Amino acid sequence: MLVPLALLVAALCLALAGWATWFVVADRAVVLRQLWGGAVVMGVLLLQAVVLAVVQATGDQDVDGLLLWGYVVTQLVVLPVAAAWAFAERTRWSSVVLLVAALTVAFLELRLLQIWGS
Repeated sequence: MLVPLALLVAALCLALAGWATWFVVADRAVVLRQLWGGAVVMGVLLLQAVVLAVVQATGDQDVDGLLLWGYVVTQLVVLPVAAAWAFAERTRWSSVVLLVAALTVAFLELRLLQIWGS
């Protein structure tokens, strides 16, 4: 796994979480621009999944594939589900949902680094 790509994902997720936190404090619902921010994170996550698949298929890294891909698939599911929920929920809680999802993906990303490094 490419460490700079993983750190980019974590940084983008933390930036999205900060943006969502601002909206929670301001008692505002998620706006479309935030969902586009989530889409950018998803694009980087998809790129990372492709790179990870190539590196795992061609490398000699001894990693538990089920555990690794469990985290990758979970990351790819969390943000779209949260975005759909946040889009449907037009209250302050939509920002809370986006905040929790962004922090979850950032945590999962850091955990992926630990799994890949072990």
